Amino acid sequence: MIKGLTLLSTLVRQKVNSAKTSGHCVACLDSHAINGLCAGCREDLPVNRWHCRACALPLAIPSLDLMCGECIRTAPPFSRTVAPWRYQYPVDAMIGRYKYRGQRKFARPLLADLSELLDQYLSAHPERKPELIIPAPMHAKRRRQRGFNQADEIAEALSRRLNIPWCARSVQRSRHARPQRELSREERLANLAGAFTIAGTVPRRVAIVDDVITTGATVRALTETLLDAGVRDVQVWALARTPG
Repeated sequence: MIKGLTLLSTLVRQKVNSAKTSGHCVACLDSHAINGLCAGCREDLPVNRWHCRACALPLAIPSLDLMCGECIRTAPPFSRTVAPWRYQYPVDAMIGRYKYRGQRKFARPLLADLSELLDQYLSAHPERKPELIIPAPMHAKRRRQRGFNQADEIAEALSRRLNIPWCARSVQRSRHARPQRELSREERLANLAGAFTIAGTVPRRVAIVDDVITTGATVRALTETLLDAGVRDVQVWALARTPG
């Protein structure tokens, strides 16, 4: 390697490592933060410990093998969901600051922990490693309004950590729809009918990435589109899952 490139590589590693432990906590401004959170504020995050094994809906019963009523009635088309937090305070506020105000520092601790969790999960189950990460697509009109698609940034970060390629062009939002947060579950499903199209080829195993899973209507519609295109296994990865 060229000597100058070796020095540059060393400096980059040092900066990345120092960024992990330096700075203040985004929640309480404590000066001892790891990936943007101090130990106390990290303990306050609502961990999604007991959840549906299919859609990750938080459950009141301490079990990792149970399924929620909705998944029992209508089995989801995706194989599993990884969502380490419940979408409650302070996680909801952190994601909101990132998603609607573009304040990326609030997403950094959540994304770092999700990356670590998935790294451990795939190391324990290498047969489940997807061949491609697909961010939940955003219609061009909404992207212009917001300035970025948070799912793209999450997918890119996970791709770097897990050494899995990602592509934002594999699935496209073919029509503009009403914002999902304004709708009931039934309205969300109808709102997304025919909303996605495949653009190009997709591998047999993929992971859909989004920031929050609410009713699961978006990832169900995305999964069904991918399965129709020949995909055999779809996983869902997200920062958080709403309690229901």
